[in-house]
Amino acid sequence: MPDFRNLGVIARVLVGVHLLAFGAVLAAASGWDDLLERLMRAAGFVEPILLASLLALVVLSPLLMRVRYLAGVGAVLGLVLVITALAQHGVARVYGVPVGDELLQALLLAGIATLMLLGYLRLATKAYSPALAEARLQALQARIRPHFLFNSLNAVLSLIRRDPVRAERALEDLADLFRTLMSDARQFVHLADEIALLERYASIEQLRLGERLRIVWELDAAPADAILPPLVLQPLLENAVYHGVEPSTEPAEVVVRIAQRGNRLHVLIENPYSEQHVHHAGNRMAIENIRERLMLFFDAEARLEARTEGKRYIAEIVMPYRPAPKPSRTAPAGARQRG
Repeated sequence: MPDFRNLGVIARVLVGVHLLAFGAVLAAASGWDDLLERLMRAAGFVEPILLASLLALVVLSPLLMRVRYLAGVGAVLGLVLVITALAQHGVARVYGVPVGDELLQALLLAGIATLMLLGYLRLATKAYSPALAEARLQALQARIRPHFLFNSLNAVLSLIRRDPVRAERALEDLADLFRTLMSDARQFVHLADEIALLERYASIEQLRLGERLRIVWELDAAPADAILPPLVLQPLLENAVYHGVEPSTEPAEVVVRIAQRGNRLHVLIENPYSEQHVHHAGNRMAIENIRERLMLFFDAEARLEARTEGKRYIAEIVMPYRPAPKPSRTAPAGARQRG
């Protein structure tokens, strides 16, 4: 069953019901005046049923997602029919008209609309099945710009003789970074692990940029138990370094701010901006890459905005805050928990 708490699902239901209602009214209308009159009556009848049904589905969504699909379809259909019958009786009582064929017609239309929408949502879910989502995520992940790899290897080579300990540490950071790049892209990861990945990447870039790269970490309000899709933060930091720091000959400040606000997780990465040194194509590719990956995980509940404010470029992600599931008590005592 779809998650009726998801804004994308709610939007599809709203649009679908209104389109079906408009189509039914348009087919029955005999002229423009009749069409307007029927639209007014349909709106007065459909809207309360639609809003009441959506409210009930949002509340019951956690339970519906636990049952088998056919049982969930039956539960949703029964719920909508009950609400429709109650609404029809309410209209009949207000206007003093008998309940008969109109009730049967209303129940029939509500049942057909419900089954059609559930069928559409089922097809939409299959379109983003795990196999397809995995293939798309892997393809998107492979498009993350690899230029820093070559620059980092050159920086490590320059350190091998004069500072072998630091060179070894840099190679370990690089290995951890690429281990994450090759990890399972279908699973959520802990925010703490993503922050550690950002710090490894920043350490690698610091080797070659030195004092030119200054990163301000504002992480005090970052929720320790949050989980999020993998590799949506590191490409943004890479983007900030590539477009905001590399072209500059002076020290450049990059701000990384992560905070929880209510049930939302806010991530902001800010860097210097100069129109003379902007690589428009690469910048847009990275932004669209991350935006599409967020859509695959969260549908319409997450957004990525990129904007310029004066001489600063700001990339901001807002996504649902999801706490990490508690580890199972039956897990082996020596097992290592990884995000």
